[in-house]
Amino acid sequence: MEPVDVTFALLGVGALLAGILPRVLERRPLSMPIAFLGLGMLVFLLPTGLPSPDPLRWPELTTHLTEVGVIVALMSAGLKIDRPLSWARWSSTWRLLAVAMPLCIAAVALLGWWWAGLVPAAALLLGAALAPTDPVLASDVQVGEPTDVEDSEDEVRFALTSEAGLNDGLAFPFVYAAIAIATTSLAPADWLARWVTVDVLYKLAVGVGGGLLIGWLLGKLFFRAPSELRLARHAEGFLALAATFLAYGLVEVVGGYGFLAVFVAARAIRSAERTHEFHSVLHDFAEQVERLLTVLLLLLLGGAVIGGLLAPLTWPAALVGLALIFVIRPLAGWLSLRGAPGRPAEHWVISLFGIRGVGSFYYLAYATSSTDFPQAELLWATVGLVVVVSVVVHGIAATPVMQLLDRAGERTGEAPETNRTDEPALGGVRS
Repeated sequence: MEPVDVTFALLGVGALLAGILPRVLERRPLSMPIAFLGLGMLVFLLPTGLPSPDPLRWPELTTHLTEVGVIVALMSAGLKIDRPLSWARWSSTWRLLAVAMPLCIAAVALLGWWWAGLVPAAALLLGAALAPTDPVLASDVQVGEPTDVEDSEDEVRFALTSEAGLNDGLAFPFVYAAIAIATTSLAPADWLARWVTVDVLYKLAVGVGGGLLIGWLLGKLFFRAPSELRLARHAEGFLALAATFLAYGLVEVVGGYGFLAVFVAARAIRSAERTHEFHSVLHDFAEQVERLLTVLLLLLLGGAVIGGLLAPLTWPAALVGLALIFVIRPLAGWLSLRGAPGRPAEHWVISLFGIRGVGSFYYLAYATSSTDFPQAELLWATVGLVVVVSVVVHGIAATPVMQLLDRAGERTGEAPETNRTDEPALGGVRS
């Protein structure tokens, strides 16, 4: 039995199940990621001859697979948000980014150093890698496909979608701070000035500015070009990948944050012609690609767990990871949303569903392949535990919690979100 043949068969089964299981699991307290995580464990338990998908053994492959998964999900997230960008309308998002995320990073880093025994650079990397919520693994608690109704989204789904779209890029400066400490020293004089000027100010500015420019130009090409070049007329969904890779690649070439650029470019494309049906075409194609990538990544994660990913885990490190899911994120999210739009119950749901996933693996793979981090195996084991627990716990809870929240909104006269699709997408705790 050749491993290559097994791989083709496994990918075929995965793709087929990705089309079947959403209908089978719809409205049940079980998510697609749980199913594929379990399938990955089962496959790699069998004597198939497949090599163990150990991220420490394949660091570059891990980096690029997770990288592609995240950027495609970011394009999908940016396209499907109906609410126009403004300071007031996005109040929940800014609070989660400016308050909850730094609090989570600081708390995890402090516990990682003080309780789990990590050195400062590794502790900060753990906090930074686990900081972003995941656009890939959060579909059941995110908005649905694009519509022409600006205010169709409830506060919970909007806040979780917009937060996941932006915090993947905004966590990067903290990853670079951990790399700087690991390569130089803990003394701020050795790295702080360059970190502030380059890794924070320059890279963020280029990420936002580059995303806006590329999105604006693509919007003109899609909707405003002469008739024979107006790409929106042809309804070709693969152009979502063109926009994704253009925004990411060009901004990374000039040293900006590509994750941030992809989401911003998607928002700029959406604002170019907000109600055009071409947005649904782009979103649907991006979501289908995202679904297939998610299947692959979850199968590999299941295999990595079977292969010993969690073996280096210590009880203190495990408790730090569990504290993030059940204590740190809920409290930080709730504090950040004090005074924000929405009911208290909605604030608690937003705070509880800070799903961790593929983005955390990307940051960890990127950092550990950029320089030698002490205790790298323990970092991978801790992040692996957090993602597995998040997939299972949030995956089981997402459907019943969102149904209860929607029914409560109907009883209080608040319209639930109207742009959810009848068929739930795969991406993660669906994301």
